Order: sequence, then C-alpha cells, then structure tokens
Amino acid sequence: MTVSVLHTASEAGHSWWVKTANGAAKIDTAATTTAGLLADRAAIQAAAASTDTVAVEGLKPISPVTRPCRVVAQMTNFESHVRDAGMDPASVPLTFFRKASASINGPFDDIVKPAHVRLLDYEVEIGLVIGRQIPIGTTISDANLADYIAGLVVTNDVSARDIQLPQTQFYEAKSYPTFTPVGPELVLLTADELSRFGDLRLRLSVNGRERQNALVEGDMLYRPLEALQSLTQFQELAPGDLILTGTPVGTALSAPPKPMQMVANLLPPAVKWKLFFSRQAGNRDYLQDGDVVEASVATDDGAIDLGTQRAKVRFG
Repeated sequence: MTVSVLHTASEAGHSWWVKTANGAAKIDTAATTTAGLLADRAAIQAAAASTDTVAVEGLKPISPVTRPCRVVAQMTNFESHVRDAGMDPASVPLTFFRKASASINGPFDDIVKPAHVRLLDYEVEIGLVIGRQIPIGTTISDANLADYIAGLVVTNDVSARDIQLPQTQFYEAKSYPTFTPVGPELVLLTADELSRFGDLRLRLSVNGRERQNALVEGDMLYRPLEALQSLTQFQELAPGDLILTGTPVGTALSAPPKPMQMVANLLPPAVKWKLFFSRQAGNRDYLQDGDVVEASVATDDGAIDLGTQRAKVRFG
C-alpha cells in the first residue's frame, strides 16, 4: 500500500506527516529537506502505523520537494503532445532540459505571471523524486529501479511560451518563481506499485473545464527506466532531486497548420515571431488572471493517487 507524505511549515519550523485512513500522523523527524526525510524511513514507517492523527483538512501543505535540488525535465515525451506540436513521434529523441529549483511552488499557492510575459501555459506532469545517490554510470534496470525512485508527485510545468519559443531554449521560460507547483503529496511506492506507472492518468482543468486527460500507457514515449538510464550517463542525481516526465496533449500551445508553418519558415525570424504571437494573442486557452488550475494524477482504480493541486493564476 502506498505511503502518502505531506509537508507543512510554520514559524515553529517544518513538519512532515503521513496521510492515513484516520487523518494525518506527524512524523517524528528533525528533517527539514526531502532528502533528510527520505533518510529517516523508520520514522515514516512509525508514523504510518500511528493512531495519533489530526484532520488532513486542517493542514496547509507546501511542496513535499524542498529546494535547492535538481529539477530536470523530459522534453516532448507524450505521443499525443508530439503530434499536436506538428512532429513525428518516431523522430523524437529522449532529451532533457533544466528548470531552476527556485521555481518550485506549493500545490495551493498562486502561479504568478511576470509582467512582461504574455502567453502563460500549463503542463500537468508526473514528477519522479529520487531516493538515493545515483553516481554517473550507475547500472539501473527494472530489477532495481524502485531503489532509486522514492516516490511520485503531481507537478505543473508552467511555461512562458513567448519567452520559450524565440529563444529556442527552455530554462528562462520555465524557471520563473512559482512556475513548478509540486504536490500536494509525495507518494512513496514499492517496486510492485511503481510497476503500475503505465496505469497513471494525468488530468488538468482550468476553471473546471478539462484541458488534459491521458493515460501514461500508450502515450508516454520514454518511461522512467529509460529516462534514468540516459540521464545518469552524464548527470549525477541525489536524494530529493525531481525529474519531470512530460505532458500529454491539451496545452494552450499547439502547432499552426502545415501550410502556415511552411510559409513562416520562409520569413525572417523577427517577422515570423511577430506573426505567430499576433495569432496566439487571440487564444483564450492561455492562462488568464484569476484562472484556477487543478492538476491530478491517479490510477483509475484509485490504488495510486498522488492527489490534486489547485492554484490560482495571478498577474504580476
């Protein structure tokens, strides 16, 4: 059975909780970071067995992934999203980009759009939380994958598309403060539970209208095993690091029709982007001031449920 961990903070300091059938049991730990908590598994197990609980509704969870940490994301990793972007899934390699960990935000905190950003987009994703040190060159297989992935979280890879596209790199556009809501729960998994990764369904809605809804199975191009095998050829990882695994179709941004792309490619870059953004300005699917974004990940049978985050968009 999965173990769901919540993280809260107050003037008295950090607190960690295990969500149980009767409420939330406080974990007896001095840990202030996700890495520190994951090193204190005995305390987590003791809390999971405790009957001394408080109401979950009375807690105000913050991100269960603490910063600083590495935040690494997979690029165009769902077939449906790849096709919507006008690409051929067969030609898409396994690639990564980095996000600043300062972008990590709580699951119920506002997403704040910087004043100069015009096109604010969303991407519900499954986050892998690393559970132990992974030196470069580590041999990772199906047999030991669960030794390295401690658990999963809901994430939202918020993106400033008008910054991202002309720059042809993602770091700035996805790293502004509040651009990575995480949580509400860090769900710790056994190897058997992690083997059900393909059964997870990603959902995202804006103001109650569903925008994204997809199963991992049959849509995700590169699963966690392939991702970690590739990533750890050049990047060491540590406990508490966060890997975002891509988003399905349904974002505000989608590729223009092929004829329009062909014409645009003949234009000077400045003219091309001016035309593109003038067309995108009329797309009301981009996030607006006051919008409420809800994102969740769970199996359809509810056996694995990462919870639902709910964030309000605020224009800075």
